[in-house]
Order: sequence, then structure tokens, then C-alpha cells
Amino acid sequence: MPKRSWVKISQIRTLATERIGTRLGRASPEEIAQVVEGLNEIIGI
Repeated sequence: MPKRSWVKISQIRTLATERIGTRLGRASPEEIAQVVEGLNEIIGI
């Protein structure tokens, strides 16, 4: 991705795959781990 991006976790919703455009980039395993950690904090795991 051309610049660093952020996700506002409270705005994540289910989305049909047909509505998703072309892939913009990839998340590294470390970035995925950070996302999972944040989600776990929100749901209390």
C-alpha cells in the first residue's frame, strides 16, 4: 500500500465478497497478529 492505513474496529461489518474490489495489498503475519490482538481485546478474550 502506498501509505500506512488504519482500521476503526467498531466499524467492521460483514460484507459480501462481490462488493470487495481488487486487492490493494497484503498484511504481514505480524500485522495480522496485531489485528487479532486488538479484536481479542474488544471481545474480551
